Amino acid sequence: MKVAIVSAYPPSKGTLNEYAYYFVEHLSQKEEVEEIILITDKLPEGESYSAPNDFCKFTFEDCWEFNSFNTLSNIKNAIKRTKPDVVFYNLQFLSFGDNKVAATLGLISPSSTKSMGIPSVVLLHNIVETVDFDSAGITNNPIMKWVYKTSGTMITKLILAADMVAVTIPKYVDILTTKYKKDNISLIPHGSFELPPMPDLKLPDGPMQVMSFGKFGTYKKVEVMIEAVELVRKRTDLDIEIVIAGSDNPNVKGYLDSVAEKYSDVSQLRFTGYVAEEDVPVIFGESAVCVFPYTSTTGSSGVLHQAGSYGKAAILPNIGDLKVLIEEEGYRGAYFEPEDVDSLADAIEQVLSDEAYRNDLAKKNYAAAASLPMSDIVDWYLIHFERLMGD
Repeated sequence: MKVAIVSAYPPSKGTLNEYAYYFVEHLSQKEEVEEIILITDKLPEGESYSAPNDFCKFTFEDCWEFNSFNTLSNIKNAIKRTKPDVVFYNLQFLSFGDNKVAATLGLISPSSTKSMGIPSVVLLHNIVETVDFDSAGITNNPIMKWVYKTSGTMITKLILAADMVAVTIPKYVDILTTKYKKDNISLIPHGSFELPPMPDLKLPDGPMQVMSFGKFGTYKKVEVMIEAVELVRKRTDLDIEIVIAGSDNPNVKGYLDSVAEKYSDVSQLRFTGYVAEEDVPVIFGESAVCVFPYTSTTGSSGVLHQAGSYGKAAILPNIGDLKVLIEEEGYRGAYFEPEDVDSLADAIEQVLSDEAYRNDLAKKNYAAAASLPMSDIVDWYLIHFERLMGD
C-alpha cells in the first residue's frame, strides 16, 4: 500500500516531529508498505528531508507552513498528486499554527481527505476537554477560556469527520464517545519510540545529570527544577549537573533564554538547545534521572516513553490523570507536587542518593517501554488501514 503521512518530520522542529520519525521508521519496514509519502512543512533554506532507510520508497511533499492559510489546499493538492491508498494524520490542535484560523483550516484536512474518497486516519494527541488553560499557559481569562473551549469543540467535530480517530488514553475515548456520540474513535497506545538493549545502569563518571527533555515554556517549566537542585546541593554533598535538553515551545519563544539569564549565577547548568534525533541516545544515556517539571498534562508523554526505552528513572508530577495513565502503562517514578520546590527537591535527593531505588525505577520503566514497542503499534494501525481500504 501507499501511505501518506501528514506531520512535521525531522529536521523540521515542528510539534510531534519525533513521533512521526519513529512511526515512519517502523512503518517502512512492514512488508505491506510499498511507499510512504511524507506531506510535511517547508524547511528553512539550506535544509532538506531525507529517507530514514531504504526499506520502501519515500516521497517528500514539503508543501505547508505553520500559520499559513493555504495549508488545507496545499495538503489536498499533494494528495491529488501522489494518490495514496490511505492518509495518516499525526496531530494536535496547534500542529498547523497558533493562529486560530490557520490552525482550523489545517485541521479540516482529514475530513477533506475523506470527501476525496481516500481513507483518513487521525492520531489525535490531545483533546480540548482535558486542557487546563491556566497551567498550560494559554489563558486565564474566563471569556477567552469559553472561546477556546467552544472553538475547540467545533474543531473536534471537524476532526471526528475523518474515517477513524485514534487517541492514546482510555479516558479520551470515554470523553469523545460520550460528548460527540461517534463510533469511529479507537484507543491505540502511544508506544515506545525505539528499544535499545537494556542499558548498563552504571552512571558515567562526573557529576550526576538531572535532565529534563522537551519543548518548554507552557506547561513544561524548568524554574522549579533548577531551584530544587539548588536546594539539594545545599543540604547534601551530591555533585549534580542540571541539563535542560530541548527548545522553546513555539508559543513561548524566548522562554529558555529568559531562564538562562535569570539563573546565570547557577553553577553546572547546561542548555543543550534543540536535540537532533541522532543525539537523543547520548542525552538520555548520560543522565542519572529524567525530571518532568509539568504543571499540567495534555496527553501521553512521549518523553516518558523515551526515558523508559533508555532505562532511566523518572521524577514525575503528582497530577491525577497523568499518574493514572503512567501506572496503567507500567511506568514508575518518584512523585512530587507540581510547582513545589521542596517536594521536587525531596524526590531528586531520594533518587540520586539511593542507587538501588534508582535502578529499580529504571528497570521497571524499561520493561514498560518493552511491552509496547512502536513496531507493534504500527501493526495496529495497519490493521485499521486495511479495514478502511476494504470498506
